[in-house]
Formats: sequence, structure tokens, C-alpha cells
Amino acid sequence: QDNRISIWSVGDLGNVGLNGEYQGEPQLLCDIRHNGDVMDMQFLDQERIVVASSTGSVTVFRHHQNNQTLSANQRWEKAHYHVDRDASCGGAACTGVICNNPEIVTVGEDGRINLFRADQKDAVRTIDNADSSTLHAVTFLRTTEILTVNSIGQLKIWDLRQQRNEPSQIFSLTGDRVPLHCVDRHPNQQHIVATGGQDGMLSIWDIRQGTMPVSLLNAHEAEMWEVHFHPSNPDHLFTCSEDGSLWHWDTSTSVSEKPSFLHQGGRSTTYFSHNTVNQSVVSAWLSNDPTKDRMEITNLIPHQTLSVNSLDILGPCLVYGTDAEAIYVNRHLFA
Repeated sequence: QDNRISIWSVGDLGNVGLNGEYQGEPQLLCDIRHNGDVMDMQFLDQERIVVASSTGSVTVFRHHQNNQTLSANQRWEKAHYHVDRDASCGGAACTGVICNNPEIVTVGEDGRINLFRADQKDAVRTIDNADSSTLHAVTFLRTTEILTVNSIGQLKIWDLRQQRNEPSQIFSLTGDRVPLHCVDRHPNQQHIVATGGQDGMLSIWDIRQGTMPVSLLNAHEAEMWEVHFHPSNPDHLFTCSEDGSLWHWDTSTSVSEKPSFLHQGGRSTTYFSHNTVNQSVVSAWLSNDPTKDRMEITNLIPHQTLSVNSLDILGPCLVYGTDAEAIYVNRHLFA
């Protein structure tokens, strides 16, 4: 009922237990009330955080590090709305936000896309009927192009330099129209995109060719809520799900070269055949010679039962939040 934005410090790197879990107590530095459910949030820069609300508003909070307080720095009320912006109950949830300072792009249940600039009062650009269904997530492909995923299994590319309100390309999952919940772009190869959705499948797309995914990988048993390439080590990908699992997908080397310790203990390891042509030229994610290589998958939380709702990666740290009202920090991503 009472939602808050909180900033935590998880201390130094020294206190790590045997399994990589952080030992010390995280410190709550500051928090502030938030109106509506927090649907998404992202740092804009070192001190500002952009937060998407179920009320349809988008707020920029500033973290004042000198006295450890948070304040609302800027707010776009009802950036997303269903019928009438001025109606008292007309807000539509803002479902996703992505930042490329100073630009902020938001998407929502109303099928609307907004482009904001920090410190500007009005939207720089709004695409009102971008989609007839809910837009669930958005990411930048490059500074002038964004990619959205919707609730009928489509990816759409939007060129923000074009004044027309149509996508420049549309891709879709075949047939089933499975809602897509999350999307991430490969950090070095901007044509490679990963998505996940209601059926728990991981889809890898090459937006240079075709309109369908390059590969569909069996993943979770329920909705996939988040997918992330490792920002500096993109042969590694992480996905989390309503089924309580968090998977680490590793395409970095063929499994036969791996030491056997990965196969012991409580980790469930599955292999998916997948394809590499020439690792230096083609990413391991776009493969089509299954004999050459296999992908290794490790469930990082084998005994979890509650939904894993969100994850993020920073260097060697994996942070994830679950329905247990807990946030976990794992510092041993790579053995």
C-alpha cells in the first residue's frame, strides 16, 4: 500500500561467504515515498533515478549524497493515460523506462511512447498510438533508435528522427502472440537482441535479417520477468522468472573444455545445442552448427520458490529481488 524508493549500500567486497552471498548487513541510506506501484526504474546518472509508476506518472528522484536524502527532482504527471489525461482516474501504468542521459524514453499500458529530456518540462516527442496493445519494455538500440516489446509478441523498432508515428520495422514471434515482458540489447553487437515473455522462452533476434527470432530456447516454467546480457562479458546472459529461478546462460566456451566442478552440488545444469560459426565474427548467440558448441545453463538459486521479479548486473555483482521482499547480492558470478 505504501510504496517507497530506497537507496542501499551493500558495503565492501571483503565480506563474501562461501557461496558468493554477501555476509554483512546492507545499510539503508535513505528512502522516499512513491505514489503508485514502482513498475520500473533506472539511474539516469550518478545522482538521479527515473521511476515509472502504475499511476502513469514518471518521476526523477535526486539522491543527495552529502546528507543522504532523496527528493523528487522532476515529475511528468500522467505521462501515460487511457482516455483523457485530465480525468481524475485516467492514468495508465507506465511499464518501462530506459535512459540515455539526458534522454528518457517511457512506454505504457496505453501503447504510448514518450521521449523526455531531463530538465525539460514537456515531452520532446510523444507517439500516441504507437501500439494498440500494452508496451511492456523498451531499450535503446542506438542514440536515435529504440526497440519496444508488446503483449502480442511483437518487437518494433522506432527511429526517433522520423516524424511519422510508425515503427521502421516489426518483428514477431510466430503464431502464438505470446506477450513479451522484457528485452535487452547485446552491448557490443547492436543487432542482437534477447527477449523473454509469458511462456518463459528465451528468444534471440538478429534485427538485420528476417522478422522472426534466430533461436527460441526453452527456459523457465512460468513468465520471464527480466533478461540481461552481462554489460562487459556479453557471452553471459541472465534471466529470471515467476517460477523462482534465475538462470545464467554461458556461451563463452564449449562445455567440453569446462572443468567438471560446475556439474556438482545443488546446481542444475542443462545443455542446449547451439551454433557458432566463427566466434570472432559471429556472436555465439547467433549459431547454427549445433555439433560445434553447446550452451551451459546454471540455475543460480536452485531452491527458490517465490518469483524472482528483477535482476541487474554490475561488474562481478548480480543483484536480484524476489517476492520474499528480499534483495540478494551475489558477488561470485564467474567461478
